[in-house]
Amino acid sequence: MRLITWNINSLRLRLPLLKKLVEEENPDIVCLQETKVPDPLFPAEALVELGFPHQLYRGMKGYNGVAILSRLPLDSVANTPDWCSRSDCRHIAASIQTPGGPVRLHDFYVPAGGDIPDPAENEKFAHKLAFVEEAAKWFTDSPPVRSIVVGDLNIAPLEHDVWSHRQLLKIVSHTPPETERLNMWMATGFEDAMRRITPEPTKLYTWWSYRNKDWKKSDRGRRLDHVWLTPDLMPGLRNIRVLRDVRDWDSPSDHVPVVLDFDPA
Repeated sequence: MRLITWNINSLRLRLPLLKKLVEEENPDIVCLQETKVPDPLFPAEALVELGFPHQLYRGMKGYNGVAILSRLPLDSVANTPDWCSRSDCRHIAASIQTPGGPVRLHDFYVPAGGDIPDPAENEKFAHKLAFVEEAAKWFTDSPPVRSIVVGDLNIAPLEHDVWSHRQLLKIVSHTPPETERLNMWMATGFEDAMRRITPEPTKLYTWWSYRNKDWKKSDRGRRLDHVWLTPDLMPGLRNIRVLRDVRDWDSPSDHVPVVLDFDPA
């Protein structure tokens, strides 16, 4: 089974890029974040034409939004939290039937957190910390089994997940309060599948700022996008690839897709 996760940064704007990606990679499932489209305007028919008859999505105008597109039947997971009581379309979950039993797939878009890493001064940062804390508590209370978490978690937790550990320790996405909370969430029952394939100290990034005119030359990236598997699925992990070249496509997202190949049996 092949799964792709991608912060597409506007689904309707980048639908041609998604089409190209699907043609090149032939995924069974695509998880998107930051779709930026309210549900009544979701381009469902166009995505059926791309080969995804099964779709779950949750979106709003201009901001946030998540979607799971699949060639395989999806069952929506009910009773997921209204994170931080905001109803801001940052999580969607599905159950997928496989020969080895159902797999639960979570697609997350964690708040970015603004620019000031102080919850007293920056409400956006306070929201981010609260969101990750809530996620950790929820998975603690409902321990995951045969589960996958993917998405833009907006935190680069490890030293070589950023271009300069020393310079980014006080920059939102790599501060100790964020990384500590993210590690607490992962410790509820998940393993970092990307780092199983590409261990530290190899640099590994999935995001490069639009502010860098030559992103490839400067290579000031961060690993903000993640793939976590529960230990019962780790034996089926085959490969994970970060599609860096997509950052050079016309009108790209600032994130690139991550491809997971696994056998869920």
